[in-house]
Amino acid sequence: MWALLVLIGAASVSAHLQDLSFDGLKNHSHMYVFLGLCLHLLFFQVDFWQPDSVTLVRPKMQVDFRVEAEKSFKVEDLLKENGMEYQVLIDNLQAALNAQFDNQARTAGHSYVKYNNWNTIAAWTADIAAQNPDLVSRSVIGKTYEGRPMYLLKVGKSGSNKKAIFMDCGFHAREWISPAFCQWFVKEAVETYGKDTVMTTLLDKLDFYVLPVVNIDGYIYTWTNDRMWRKTRSKHAGSTCIGTDPNRNFNAGWCTLGASKSACSSTYCGPAPESEKETKALADFIREHLSTIKAYLTIHSYSQLLLFPYSYTYSLPSDYEELNSIARAASKELASLYNTEYTYGPGATTIYPASGGSDDWAYNQGIKYSFTFELRDTGRYGFLLPESQIKPTCEETLLAVKYIANYVLEHLY
Repeated sequence: MWALLVLIGAASVSAHLQDLSFDGLKNHSHMYVFLGLCLHLLFFQVDFWQPDSVTLVRPKMQVDFRVEAEKSFKVEDLLKENGMEYQVLIDNLQAALNAQFDNQARTAGHSYVKYNNWNTIAAWTADIAAQNPDLVSRSVIGKTYEGRPMYLLKVGKSGSNKKAIFMDCGFHAREWISPAFCQWFVKEAVETYGKDTVMTTLLDKLDFYVLPVVNIDGYIYTWTNDRMWRKTRSKHAGSTCIGTDPNRNFNAGWCTLGASKSACSSTYCGPAPESEKETKALADFIREHLSTIKAYLTIHSYSQLLLFPYSYTYSLPSDYEELNSIARAASKELASLYNTEYTYGPGATTIYPASGGSDDWAYNQGIKYSFTFELRDTGRYGFLLPESQIKPTCEETLLAVKYIANYVLEHLY
């Protein structure tokens, strides 16, 4: 049986295919009927939220998509004609966009429980470093396609021969809860140092490199033009379409499974590995610090997942048992606060294959402890997580990050 949840909005429509199974698809012809339906949906300019592309749909998968409002009834008719049950979850997507902000009267300045625009975040990176010089320093690791500086915060007590953990947020522009967590992590680091035993030990013995927003140009665009924008804002010869998926742009099975060579696709891999200034800057920094970086954490949303390599192949990494054990324990630690359930495992087998990802690339560089977080929720709000959920989401995620960091510290020597 198919269960389809459709989110219809004034400006757009999203659909949610939940607990997908292939009951009743008795032969290949039935499968082709379903694939034909998916391809037909593309005619309506469907924006796939989960998975990233129609080509990644597989059994037992939740599928979310969005389509323009004026085409919503035709999409509904198409689903009915193919015997697919569905339910309207959001009857006004614009209202859901507005509802992200719990208080429409925005206060001036930075807030850890509100979504901050890029100018506010950039100013915050300077302020947090200036106010905590013994724990935080700021540097620029590169510039974006549109020329904006990429600020990196180094968090930790000064010391010699320290190892480090690299953490980034904001790869995909519309995943606003991701940069919120990087900001929250730095806040907790400076506020609990000397008070929280675990955090104090971590900062004494490790450095944390925190890149609050990778895809700055795209993030700004979600605030000014299109809240649902995903990619960078780069332009490439031979195409009028804008942007590359930065998490398909790394040299890890580049542009094979789960990535597109079409510049108009949301999963466009770019014309070459590290073609994006943002991914090149990140990769260059990690390469320059490979001797000290022992863990890589990349924060995304949504789906409540804790993933590790590989995503570009179904083959398991040589460190599978250890990584799986860490992910299991970290997920349990995360759930201890609000009972938020996370699924964990290798990317390709846990959700879907996706090549060119930063975690696979980092792992292949020799950074064994490479993990991807997909934060709240599982689809009720998707990329439009309300601000009321920032604090609990960050609090529980911090528990998992601290667990992984402490594990890395205990296994350094």
